[in-house]
Amino acid sequence: FTPERVAEFCRIPAETIRRIARDLANAERGGLYGRIGLCNQEFGTLASWLVDVVNIIAGQFDKSGGMLFGKPAAKPITWVPDTKIMGEPEFGRWRSRVRGAPEILGQVPCSCLAEEIATPGKGQIKALINIAANPALSVPDSQNLEDALPLLDCLIAIDCYMNETTRFAHVLLPGPSPLESPHFDELMWAWSIGSASKWSDQLFDTGEDYVPEWEILARLGWLCAGNNDADFNFEALDDGWFTTMCHMYGRDPETTLPLYDHGGPERMIDLQLRMGPWGDRYGEDPDGLNLQKVKDAVHGVDLGPMVPNRLREVIGTPSGKIELAPEYILSDLPRLKKALDRDPDAYVLVSRRNIKSKNTWMHNIKVLVKAGNRCTLIVHPDDATELGLTDGASARVTSEAGSIEVPVEISDEMMRGVVSLPHGWGHDKAGTRLSVAREHAGVNSNLLAPGHFVDKLSGNQAVNGIPVEVVPA
Repeated sequence: FTPERVAEFCRIPAETIRRIARDLANAERGGLYGRIGLCNQEFGTLASWLVDVVNIIAGQFDKSGGMLFGKPAAKPITWVPDTKIMGEPEFGRWRSRVRGAPEILGQVPCSCLAEEIATPGKGQIKALINIAANPALSVPDSQNLEDALPLLDCLIAIDCYMNETTRFAHVLLPGPSPLESPHFDELMWAWSIGSASKWSDQLFDTGEDYVPEWEILARLGWLCAGNNDADFNFEALDDGWFTTMCHMYGRDPETTLPLYDHGGPERMIDLQLRMGPWGDRYGEDPDGLNLQKVKDAVHGVDLGPMVPNRLREVIGTPSGKIELAPEYILSDLPRLKKALDRDPDAYVLVSRRNIKSKNTWMHNIKVLVKAGNRCTLIVHPDDATELGLTDGASARVTSEAGSIEVPVEISDEMMRGVVSLPHGWGHDKAGTRLSVAREHAGVNSNLLAPGHFVDKLSGNQAVNGIPVEVVPA
């Protein structure tokens, strides 16, 4: 793919592409960096893979000043499975019932959910457990899911809000708010520029009727496995999961279980910390970390910045090497070549998030929405002139999936030919109990996202790069 081949598709001049590549290759320190915006488009896997490929080829990988690996004190269990333990990932082991979408790591595109609920026949989804989520707003082609949710025989929601999704629930189990629960972050440290560990106690008492969210989930899991509620044995279930974690973290459960007089999440976190890179390994390193030491450090434990030369430590391929060009990823190149030959779209829509309103529930907190309307269509000044749009006036945005009206915000931060809407708004539905969010309703950008618009390799829905038509409202 020469710079000339991709210039029009990327809307970046070929010479600019060459200059950026040469600057990166010749830089003492530097790197390409991409996050969720890069992932959530029709070639998200290829684009994310190429970020690593370019950094590796340019010598900016696993070195100081380049791209480094995070090193959390407690290794998240949600990390990519260790292929030495789990075997290599397999894809397409089964397909969704209605669309025939191939399975990717046990999942299919979230837009499949609506059709799997609404389409009769063997295997039709009749029940759903919704945990602190709002897919009626946050799933692409969300109108179809909103129409399908009332068709369920059973919708169980665990949430402290009656939102656009949980209003359809047959049972709403109110888990505690974040300030009514203790907190220990394991996941986000994997992408942080330094390493640290901190425990936060709950700020507010929940009263005698309080049921921790993890106990709710444990009981639901027990029932979903076909067991009777009367036979529920939390200790056996908790010990069974902890035993599995011991094997994952390299501990003998028979010698580890007797060390605790309690179970639940704190026991799991203690295991993760003690078997982590700074852990005490159950007494082998008396100066190492355990949960009690982290709790005793009121402001947390700072474990230093990211460090280089960790590739052999983190790589998990069967070969023990970087497998730079996996056949599974290369198989998507013909689709990319075909896309390069398409007629360019006049305008494409990309999603965005603001730090104070990035998820739907944050719109119901007064202090986070007091700054004014963030649900606007950002348009480049030259495009606004061409389209006849004015700042603060309304525009109608239409895709093959739907149409919405939204206020215009003109900004030269946008590329020409690209318009942007924020994620998670559209709080004008009847039956919710979100009084603050209703006052700042906004519009739902996911009404414009076609359900079939996905990244083939990952199965992720594409919410960036949606072809749209924009006109004054």
